[in-house]
Amino acid sequence: MSSSANGIGRWQGAGLMATTLLGTGVFILPQMTIAIAQQQALLAWALLTAMMLPVALVFGRLSGVLPHAAGPAYFVEKAFGLNAGRSIGLIFLLVVPIGAPAALLMTFEFVTSVIPLSGIGLLVGQGLALLSLWLLNRKGLQISAKLQFALTLAIVAVVVTMLLALSATPLPQVTSHDIEWRNLSPMLQAAGVAFWSFLGIEAMTHLSKEFKDPKRDMLPAMSLGVLLVGVLYLCCCYLLIDIKPGDGLAMVVAFDRLFGGYGALVIGVLGSASGLATVNVYAASTSRLMASFAEQGILPTVLARKNRYGVPMLALTLLLSVNGLVLLFAYLSNQSLHDLISWSNGVFVLIYGASMLAATRLLGRRFRRLAWLGLLPCFALAWGLGWQMLYALAVLAIAVLFLSRKRLINTG
Repeated sequence: MSSSANGIGRWQGAGLMATTLLGTGVFILPQMTIAIAQQQALLAWALLTAMMLPVALVFGRLSGVLPHAAGPAYFVEKAFGLNAGRSIGLIFLLVVPIGAPAALLMTFEFVTSVIPLSGIGLLVGQGLALLSLWLLNRKGLQISAKLQFALTLAIVAVVVTMLLALSATPLPQVTSHDIEWRNLSPMLQAAGVAFWSFLGIEAMTHLSKEFKDPKRDMLPAMSLGVLLVGVLYLCCCYLLIDIKPGDGLAMVVAFDRLFGGYGALVIGVLGSASGLATVNVYAASTSRLMASFAEQGILPTVLARKNRYGVPMLALTLLLSVNGLVLLFAYLSNQSLHDLISWSNGVFVLIYGASMLAATRLLGRRFRRLAWLGLLPCFALAWGLGWQMLYALAVLAIAVLFLSRKRLINTG
């Protein structure tokens, strides 16, 4: 069950996990949640982090004892049968063309703070970013893991430095009286958007075979990554809680206020790199899922071909090309980033919920209890997303219909 000696280790995995979750959102999602829920945003981040820890522990255990490129699809298949597993795998494939472009659009919020891009120039820049990810993935994930571990340390250093600088200035006063307890709907809506920050837990399960020892390293890597990310998001939210809404990135405003300038450069560079890292992990994990499905005959078998580094290049090329087309559509239609995020989140709520249910059958008593706890954020987030869960249900219906037409549903 172990990979080669050149695989990813525990700390590299934690860095890969943390950077994936920090990703595009670390410097922008807190601002979005504050716009929705004001002071309740702090409560939303704290509760969401606490609720996602059991999810991370369960995913870490599942991918440690059942390492497979199909990730959640494989877990659900082992628990509930072939049809259920393939349905979960297909809805993951169907959401990535929405989720990855949304992540790239968020990334370019930071890019444009450093390099003034707009119109067709912005679209060309996004295309070049996809090309760079294609080149980076050609030799596997070892190089990416090392780079992303260093990036995680840099982001942590900047946030900690900002908090230390804030401690020397008058602190924003937030008490229980500032939170409107009679109406928690804004908090649930904010948590629904904040959930984007934890997308990537399931992506790591697709990469379990890239680890030197998945059974030993997956659980600590994923749990440490989630805990670190939750604390950092909560700190970022606290940094921004008293900044008035306006044009531009609130984190840049906070950095300039604390250090007298250079916010656009520092936050822009780190946000750009972190966002590209997120899209990179999704490109790597999804291409491997496509290759796994191709080996099973669900997708064309040509997509299973791998280069000498074990990377399914044709699947990767197809995936990034589709992402490019979605970016073009978003540019031409002026699609709302908030809608793209919410639609993606709804699909991942289904994936996480199905994985937790699978864990109640596949794991021992201790982790079964954690899996039942892991279902709570899924129900809460589905409630918070409301009608936007319809997109997720539509995607699931499409997946089931596709499998039915392929005669893969077991009628017996």
